Amino acid sequence: MNDPGSMLQTARLRADAAGLARAADILRRGGLVAFPTETVYGLGADATDPQAVARIYAAKERPSFNPLIAHLDSLESAQRQGVFDETARRLAEAFWPGPLTLVVPVAPTCTVSHLARAGLDSVGLRVPAHPLAHALLQATGRPVAAPSANRSGRVSPTDAEHVLGDLDGRIDAVLDGGASQVGVESTIVACLEGPPRLLRPGGVPREAIETLIGTRLESGAEGGRSPLAPGMLASHYAPRARVRLNATHVEAGEAVLLFGPDAPKGAKTARMTLNLSENGDLMEAAAHLFSYLRQLDASGAATIAVSPIPETGLGEAINDRLRRAAAER
Repeated sequence: MNDPGSMLQTARLRADAAGLARAADILRRGGLVAFPTETVYGLGADATDPQAVARIYAAKERPSFNPLIAHLDSLESAQRQGVFDETARRLAEAFWPGPLTLVVPVAPTCTVSHLARAGLDSVGLRVPAHPLAHALLQATGRPVAAPSANRSGRVSPTDAEHVLGDLDGRIDAVLDGGASQVGVESTIVACLEGPPRLLRPGGVPREAIETLIGTRLESGAEGGRSPLAPGMLASHYAPRARVRLNATHVEAGEAVLLFGPDAPKGAKTARMTLNLSENGDLMEAAAHLFSYLRQLDASGAATIAVSPIPETGLGEAINDRLRRAAAER
């Protein structure tokens, strides 16, 4: 598909069978399609394809790899991606389809990419109520990651004109379904260890959730733990190994995360070596980042040495993520 960093013709697709078919085909081939939900328009990409997800960050100029919500066509589809305890299941049955996102542990059958999950062992899931979104998800046949369809830091879009005002020439298509009904983002509730927690207020009121579950929702991430959802600070996936940035040499036994065609001195002594992108493509590097960190961490090396990565474009987000992984803990 086209590189969001270059100008391209953004198609405006009608909300009919032909428009849906084309939108689903674009998503399955790794492209970007903005589409309406009952909350706001989302910028959709195949959540199972890390390179497609990387295109979201490039198009939005998003400064860090926050977790993205994966949109599904049904509770049954969502249960293949996440583990639902009793509370999560009750919330899903009561408020799905609808403007509620549930953050749950990843299931063994989860196909949502590490990049979409920001390297976390949890996943944010939602079944939207908008009939066009539902039809698109069914036609696509896989989870669709979809943050709001706007440049990072700008006002969330509630119609196709808003999307084009921000992203025309940066995405493949917008599926025009008219104005969104709710106009604010989904409520996000984490159902992980401990009591359920409200991570972001939104389209489903806190009171409705508390009435259903019979207890008060805690607020925010537990104990200062890494943010788990959009609308919060960037997540802090930290490998067990120490991370050494801007490495110009490699010590014997270190694992190495390379970028570009050149390797630092001593790379041949590394315990394991992976290259984010041999030809220096930042979009490819972003797509590989989280899975490669995990693979290098699993090698058993005490330190992961990381080659210098430019701060331009997606490099800013990659370096942000790496600095957090390297922070003292």
